[in-house]
Amino acid sequence: MEKIFDAFSEKAKKYLAGINKRKVFPAESDLKNMKNLDVPLQNSPIDPLKVLEELDRFGSPATVASTGNRYFGFVIGGALPAPLAANLLAGVWDQNAGMEVSSPISSYIENICRKWLVDILKLPPETEIGFVSGATMANFTCLAAARHAVLKNMGWNVEENGLFNAPSVKIFVGEEVHVSILKALSMLGLGRNQVVRVPVDNQGRMIAEAIPQYSEPTIICTQAGNVNTGSFDPIDTICDTAHSFGAWVHVDGAFGLWANASSRYASLTKGIDKADSWGADAHKWLNVPYDSGIACVRNKDHLSAAMSTEAAYLISGTNREPFFYVPEISRRARGLEIWAALRSLGKDGLAKLVESNGACASLFAERLAAAGFKILNDVVLNQVLVSFGEPETTRRIIQKIQEDGTCWCGGTEWQGHTAMRISVSCWRTTPADIEESARAVIKFAQDEQKRTGSK
Repeated sequence: MEKIFDAFSEKAKKYLAGINKRKVFPAESDLKNMKNLDVPLQNSPIDPLKVLEELDRFGSPATVASTGNRYFGFVIGGALPAPLAANLLAGVWDQNAGMEVSSPISSYIENICRKWLVDILKLPPETEIGFVSGATMANFTCLAAARHAVLKNMGWNVEENGLFNAPSVKIFVGEEVHVSILKALSMLGLGRNQVVRVPVDNQGRMIAEAIPQYSEPTIICTQAGNVNTGSFDPIDTICDTAHSFGAWVHVDGAFGLWANASSRYASLTKGIDKADSWGADAHKWLNVPYDSGIACVRNKDHLSAAMSTEAAYLISGTNREPFFYVPEISRRARGLEIWAALRSLGKDGLAKLVESNGACASLFAERLAAAGFKILNDVVLNQVLVSFGEPETTRRIIQKIQEDGTCWCGGTEWQGHTAMRISVSCWRTTPADIEESARAVIKFAQDEQKRTGSK
């Protein structure tokens, strides 16, 4: 064990030391070298040090440097030092965090995290939280609680009786609903195609006045942080209207919910505390290692009714039972990394992280706009959309940027526009990184303009 830990430590330090010096996306030769891992499985055991050596030699160069400072492709946060260390320690502890009796420390830590998160995210004090794998499972968990609540109001026990012959549930989503909501609805048996899509404005925000009122069970899925523009639905108005006719309001806040940690962005989150449930990722703006999400539900009883189960061998403790609030029974101790991140950052550090990334996104947009390229969105948080003209031109520039490796940005289709999408969410990213990345983007865009004679 000592030898393999020493070897791992050296390889980990070498990898992290080079994370900001390498191309963001692996070179083609490194991708081809992955084939060296595809060998016939031998009959006899081999030295664990050899296994680690092979994995590092052929695996490390083939990784995407998404934990580095110039990755802007998706909203992927880097791993802060404290939660990365906690992640490694959690692996050594190898705890099953499903029950208090299987890991008292995991259960205790989760309860601390619940209190801290409710405070930082400015949620109602009674809110219960489940620690899940990411925003998809957070949305699934919250919407399971919503399904339970709205059907219970109609006298139907969906956990016992299922959806056969159950009252129909009306689901409202914005035209730019995130795919994780649709996936969650499909897994819950509520259907992707059964939703009513509400019109949105030119920033992707749901138009509250377009939501009709219904007397049947209703769930309204709102967004805090549009995946393309970063914009927020008018959640305050939607909640007031929805609650007047008994609807449940869920907030998909994968990264946007963290805006509540910053006073600078408080206006974006107005009324968000009026909702009934909230889903978010910790591996986005809290910058903990993958995978880590949080499912937040105002009414603890609705969450536990949807998620808890019983068996003679499942020994309940006297305190909070983690598996009452998440889909899994057996799972890893994700709460340790959240605790470490919050403990190391504090409220001010988290606010600074969010605000720094927001400022970097604005700087990126300013540099591209000054060079004559069209910014398609109001840069209100950490997302930037830029068009370089014709769709094929924009796609070629995105491809060249990705191949160059100075930074990595993805593409998207948004309200009839082909755009490059820039997401800033890593603690390592500095204004200097933005300047370097913007110069690279502008160079390739201008070269493309010269080649095609376009503007």
